[in-house]
Amino acid sequence: MSAFLLLSLLTDVLPAAEAEAAPVSDEAQPVTIEAEPAVQEAQPVSNEVLPAVEEAQPVTNEVEPNAAEAPPVTNEVLPAVEEQSEGTDELPEDEVVPGEERQTSEITGLFVERPESAVAFKGKDITFVAKVDSTGMLRKPNIKWLKGKWMDLGSKAGKHLQFKETYDRNSKVYTYEMSIIKVVDSDAGGYRCEVTSKDKCDSWTFDVTVEAAEETQPTNILEAFKRTGEAGEDEGDLDFSVLLKKREVKVEEKEEVDVWAILAAAKPCDYEKIAFEYGITDLRGMLKRLKKMKKFEPKKSDAFLKKLDDLYSVEKGKRIQLCVEVADPNAQVKWLKNGQEIKPSAKYVFESVGNLRKLTINKCNLSDDAAYECVVGEEKCFTEIFVKEPPVTITKPLDDMHVVVGDKVEFEIEVSEEGANVIWMKDGVEITRDLTRYRIKKDGKTHMLVINEATKDDIGLFSVFTNGGHSESDLEVEDKELEVLQSIADLTVKAAEQAMFKCEVSDEKVTGKWFKDGVEVIASNRIKMTHTGRIHKLTIDDVKPEDAGDYTFVPDGYALSLSAKLNFLEIKIDYVPRQEPPKIHLDTTGSMVNKNTIIVVAGNKLRLDVEITGDPAPTVSWKKGDKEITEAEGRVRVETRKTLSSFVIEGAERSDEGRYTITVINPAGEDKAELTVKIVDVPDPPEHVKCTGVGEDTATIIWEAPKFDGGAPIKGYLMERKKKGSQRWTKLNFDIHESTTYEAKKMIEGTLYEMRVFAVNGIGISQPSATSKPFMPIAPTSEPTRLLVEDVTDTTCALKWRPPERLGAGGIDGYIIEWCKEGETEWVQANEQPVEKNSYRVRNLPVGEKLLFRVFAVNIAGRSPPATLQQAVTIREIMEHPKIRLPRQLRTKFIRRVGEKVNLVIPFQGKPRPSVSWSKDGQPLDPKVVNVRTSEVDTILFIRSSEREHSGKYTLTVQIENMEDKATVEIQIVDKPGPPMAVTVTDVWGFNAALEWQPPKDTGNCEILGYTIQKADLKTKEWFTVYEHNRRPSCTVSDLVMGNEYNFRIFSENLCGLSDEAAVSKNKAVIAKTGLIQKPPSYKEMDMSRSPKFITPLVDRCVIAGYSAAISCAVRGFPKPKIVWMKNKMIIGEDPKFIMQNNQGVLTLNIRKPSLFDGGKYTCKAINDLGEDEVECKLEVRVATEKVEERK
Repeated sequence: MSAFLLLSLLTDVLPAAEAEAAPVSDEAQPVTIEAEPAVQEAQPVSNEVLPAVEEAQPVTNEVEPNAAEAPPVTNEVLPAVEEQSEGTDELPEDEVVPGEERQTSEITGLFVERPESAVAFKGKDITFVAKVDSTGMLRKPNIKWLKGKWMDLGSKAGKHLQFKETYDRNSKVYTYEMSIIKVVDSDAGGYRCEVTSKDKCDSWTFDVTVEAAEETQPTNILEAFKRTGEAGEDEGDLDFSVLLKKREVKVEEKEEVDVWAILAAAKPCDYEKIAFEYGITDLRGMLKRLKKMKKFEPKKSDAFLKKLDDLYSVEKGKRIQLCVEVADPNAQVKWLKNGQEIKPSAKYVFESVGNLRKLTINKCNLSDDAAYECVVGEEKCFTEIFVKEPPVTITKPLDDMHVVVGDKVEFEIEVSEEGANVIWMKDGVEITRDLTRYRIKKDGKTHMLVINEATKDDIGLFSVFTNGGHSESDLEVEDKELEVLQSIADLTVKAAEQAMFKCEVSDEKVTGKWFKDGVEVIASNRIKMTHTGRIHKLTIDDVKPEDAGDYTFVPDGYALSLSAKLNFLEIKIDYVPRQEPPKIHLDTTGSMVNKNTIIVVAGNKLRLDVEITGDPAPTVSWKKGDKEITEAEGRVRVETRKTLSSFVIEGAERSDEGRYTITVINPAGEDKAELTVKIVDVPDPPEHVKCTGVGEDTATIIWEAPKFDGGAPIKGYLMERKKKGSQRWTKLNFDIHESTTYEAKKMIEGTLYEMRVFAVNGIGISQPSATSKPFMPIAPTSEPTRLLVEDVTDTTCALKWRPPERLGAGGIDGYIIEWCKEGETEWVQANEQPVEKNSYRVRNLPVGEKLLFRVFAVNIAGRSPPATLQQAVTIREIMEHPKIRLPRQLRTKFIRRVGEKVNLVIPFQGKPRPSVSWSKDGQPLDPKVVNVRTSEVDTILFIRSSEREHSGKYTLTVQIENMEDKATVEIQIVDKPGPPMAVTVTDVWGFNAALEWQPPKDTGNCEILGYTIQKADLKTKEWFTVYEHNRRPSCTVSDLVMGNEYNFRIFSENLCGLSDEAAVSKNKAVIAKTGLIQKPPSYKEMDMSRSPKFITPLVDRCVIAGYSAAISCAVRGFPKPKIVWMKNKMIIGEDPKFIMQNNQGVLTLNIRKPSLFDGGKYTCKAINDLGEDEVECKLEVRVATEKVEERK
């Protein structure tokens, strides 16, 4: 039954495949001939079934390796056949080969190698590689790995995502790797790799597809078949069940039919029929996909016209606005954050404009990275906000380290933000806290990696990474060398005295053993061994004859030994009855370099015991030069016994060096001996350390030998360097450098360094020299680019160029220009000092010669390679017609107001230099009125303060011999106009009045744009504007009040504004009362005239300083009296501190914030034609403190 099912499926597939392959059957003939052997090999199976099975095998989008032998029956056959056929044409450029992805762009950016799309298997690791060429870059490029459009994978670095960066100094190529460890389903999607370097940027997208782990399948499809019979391999029926279980046949979808769109629109009862029609066999997978499609179909909303987007992205510290559009403009909305309602505040601002509802979040931080909802009634819309942190940069990079074994190493950096995620790596391998050898510390912005005791295994490249940069440091660990600062010295002691051997080494932690004649010394009550810091001592009390011998100190762990000899001095006294002349017995062993010369290390103790014999006991005398030494105590002293004289120097100094004499005298005779004491010390520091030359990462240092070598020859020097501002010195050599010149290497270009030098002799190391002046490793720039000839005259040549592509850390100080004749090799420098501009005119050149030019860029490191013109330039003037380039704004009338300055800059061209002349209205310009300045390329017309007389047409003429060019500029100086003329009320009717006038005589030298008309009634005499910008010299004023008389005034207006004065109408407009007849009074009118009289006087007041106050009174009189206010009999004028008011005879004087100075006597005087009257009051101003004290 299974075999019948498979054969039926194959018979359905074969006709379709044959029909699709039919159009290219002629072209595919060569391939068909090659495929015949493959068919013949399958003899055990029928010729109809087996090829069909083999052809049906690669129905998927993948091409099997043997496709050339047996072409699969899919749409991939056509490209394969076309590639193999010899006579076919190539595919068009816009046609995509099936199974291959269309590349979005060519490799023309910063990438040398770009990550490619790949299929990752679940649970496996996969790595993507990108390479960037930094040859043309001034700084290290920055790279970002992104997933989707916004997710920065740098912040996700860890066990699952790992990043690696390497740099090849030879090829200057950076290699960046991103590794996904144990791929999961969520790793599928689109990725983007971005690289930026200053003003350059490049990006590349690639896809990751996650599939289940591959199942191994038989390479030969015939192995999947088995026979039902047991007799032999050719008996029984074919059983296809094994093949059907392991493989599933997928029917190719037709390109012009979207099956999923058909399924989405169909009824569920028709799913099986459609699947059968289009060859879909996985019904369960089809249903799952349809469910997902329907799940994400957007539902139409009644409340929202426009919902929130699915995602929003914002940088940390920036502002973001969420906006929805609701159907009901009166609808109320709620905003939720992670399910909690948001309340309005300074951070969260709600806005409602029509149908729009907006939520503004100010100064976003990481707490705002959340899910947000907008709720209208029962409906909601959702979104997510992702807050992107700015990249964390390294503000203080790592320093290279050079230590010895056992030293403590601390790598330290500073980053731009606290709490930053920092990854430490050694040789590309991440350092975790699980490694006990390394200790990672954080303190605010400071991050440290500590190695307590360095070993040889720690040598390598240490690097630290943040999401915004990285830094590297080389760690070099040298074997520890032990230095002997003070060796043990030979001793000569007598019986019962104390012998002490002392030595000093460079390491305080070093222990050691003492040996006597090769046998280890055992400590006892009489023999003691001590170790204090760097000093090791062996003390022997109550010395005995058997203690004499060779003593040796051997440090543990070092192939080093220090030896000295202990001499036991045995005194024998023989009785000689006769006198014996004195005798000096000098021991020339021990510290004696040669006969009678003693060498003492500065700071050490010298004790010289001299045995003296003679009978009777001789008298001993010590001298240094001619000065006798008599002191028995002190630093330099003489200790004398019966048969022994000791010369002692405590803490030897350089001044103790010299020739000493010992003289012994007794009655039997005299003996004398001379000794030379030589004091040796560490040398003085070297002098005059300075840098004589620098390279890209090197510097040459020289110095002078120390003035005093310490009494011992200088063996060599040790050098140290540090970055300026740092306190950490780095050793540059562990082996002694004998020369006074040293080339320091492995420095960072553009960084200031300082050097110091130590001198070394047989005694030890000197103090460091004075620090050298700061120097900076700098390489010369690259050559200037785009060198061109800009202009040539009879004796000059103007050049221009672009700056070098690579400036380096030293920048650029200027350029040097040189020239030489064609065919010669002698170059002449054109400029003594470097020029800073990118152009220069070389002068005093020979006329008619063909010259070559070259330009050097100069900085502190020296000259760059030259940029040279490829062709020689003939020095000869080139005729060029004169041409005026009139600016666009001067091609129309140039208008300025009176008093403004006029500054016209008009460029022109022409060779040789043209003559320039100006004229106004055909007449030459007066230099006292208009200033003109002309250069080689332009001319300037300048008027400091323009007047109307400056208006006119100015003509510029540029002439070279009989050739010329002209340009005319019309300048118009305008001013405010004068008032109109002859303003007349021509007619009055009803509540209207008609006015006419003449235009002003003075229009201000420009067109009158209109008039402004104002009216005033004779009662109030206040002016009100009736019309503005009235264009005609006439108008009609309406809405006048019955019974009033009106005056009118008119201002003229032009480009500068209204006229300063107005023209007043010659006659008045009287609006008469209509329909009323005036009846004369039948009584005599009362005469209301009276002199002023105050009916309410001023009252004395006491006010508080700083609080506004007012004093009031009332007056009566007719005609209306004139009011005068006075303070202390002085009239108060237009002082803004006082405000005077008159309301129907009630007079008020307001005093704004009075002070103590405003106190005094105030008078109000009323005056009219019939008389005058006045009232007074006293105003007292107090400060607030006085008022408080009165209350107390």
